[in-house]
Amino acid sequence: MTEAILQQRSGNQNHAPQGAPHSVHKIGGTSMSAVDTVLDNIVVGGREEAELYNRVFVVSAYSGMTDLLLEHKKTGEPGVYALYSGSENEWAWGDALTRMAAAMRDKNRAVLEDPADIALADRFVEERVEGVRSCLMDLRRLCSFGHFKLPEHLLTVREMLSGIGEAHSAHNLTLALKRRGVNAVFVDLTGWRETGAKKLDERIAEAFEPLDFARQLPIVTGYAQCEEGLVGLYGRGYSEITFSRIAVNSGAAEAIIHKEFHLSSADPKLVGAEAVKPIAETNYDVADQLSNMGMEAIHPSAAKGLRQARIPLRIMNTFEPEDPGAVIRGDLEATAPAVEMITGLKSVYAFEFFEQDMVGVKGYDAAILETLKRHKARIVTKTSNANTITHFLKGSAKAVKRVEQDLNERFPSASISSRNVALISIIGRDLRLPGLGARVLTALAEAGIEPLGFNDLLRKVDMQVIVEEGDHDACIRALHKALIEEAGEDSQKVSSLSAAA
Repeated sequence: MTEAILQQRSGNQNHAPQGAPHSVHKIGGTSMSAVDTVLDNIVVGGREEAELYNRVFVVSAYSGMTDLLLEHKKTGEPGVYALYSGSENEWAWGDALTRMAAAMRDKNRAVLEDPADIALADRFVEERVEGVRSCLMDLRRLCSFGHFKLPEHLLTVREMLSGIGEAHSAHNLTLALKRRGVNAVFVDLTGWRETGAKKLDERIAEAFEPLDFARQLPIVTGYAQCEEGLVGLYGRGYSEITFSRIAVNSGAAEAIIHKEFHLSSADPKLVGAEAVKPIAETNYDVADQLSNMGMEAIHPSAAKGLRQARIPLRIMNTFEPEDPGAVIRGDLEATAPAVEMITGLKSVYAFEFFEQDMVGVKGYDAAILETLKRHKARIVTKTSNANTITHFLKGSAKAVKRVEQDLNERFPSASISSRNVALISIIGRDLRLPGLGARVLTALAEAGIEPLGFNDLLRKVDMQVIVEEGDHDACIRALHKALIEEAGEDSQKVSSLSAAA
């Protein structure tokens, strides 16, 4: 295996380790919380002896645990990190750390049955949590001296806190598997109490070098401590980066992500379970468009490594293991033009910058982009004409307001405004369908929806419609019916006529 990893570093990303081909799996936080389902449907099931092995499992923290450690992903409610970085009161973050430890011990009792395993899990939590508490208190004391500034260390604190959640879930799953007679191995990539820093690929190589996939089942932390700083680079998507690099470095035959839903043509909660169509196959280009719309099949940076290494990705439903799921490959072209998915984003800010003097003058776009980057406003898409640039942004209202203030100071003669809209995306490997734009506008008109904007790019993998935020759900239903449900009915009619002829 080491030879394969070293060859990969020199540019050969397709050299698999000797022996039977193996797969690398990632289990998300929501799935991890249903531990019996994970054991019965994914890891063990009806497998025996050799069938259990030649797989690697990369696990996320239990659902909600990273929210307690950092901050709530959706509401922004502060967790340990947010309280530590934003308050001078040690009691606030210390109490939050205590509550988080209690939540971890409660989870131990929810996912483990044997008292001895629960005791081991509790000791593991205590060691990690109290170690972090001691470290954070020492850092506070150190930064009480003028020579040391706390903000310079906060990203490291965030990385350290993130690793606790993945270590907790991976350690518990290892205990549960050992109790079932599986030779599971806890692979801790979090760098706990290590003194030296390593590159991500080096850390993976060192951890995996002694493992024998044919006889051992590695259970790996989704967070990996490394020089690059995964949390700083990739935010909450860091576990998929770890998963991707393990698959690439070890020469996996397939990478599999287990989620709590199927990859489908739309959200079944919006269009109805009977109306959605499961996606059996697509390519990484479509996966990128989904990621841009916040409906991540996989983090785009993780997809890049798999695509370059020509490793297929499979998305499977944890709760329906008999379903083969959706396969994503780089070389999977569409057999015929078709719309595959309709998805959308609510609470998008249409940030409009108008400047009469912009015509023929360079520099405005670069200045706007620099300001957006500084305030961490994510760009979903953009449009422009002679004197107007409109960015469609996801981010906090506070961040958008700060962007507006900074640009008003820099360009006092410009007119800058923002409003909430919804962005709907029509996605497919090949959207070169005759009259597709006209069909979209007709479907919206029949549903009584007036579009605010319409983007159709030459590459023909996605088409975007901007509508009022309140029209988000109705727009998805109308477009799914017109472009996917009725298109399927038309195909069935053609097939029936051909068969009759």
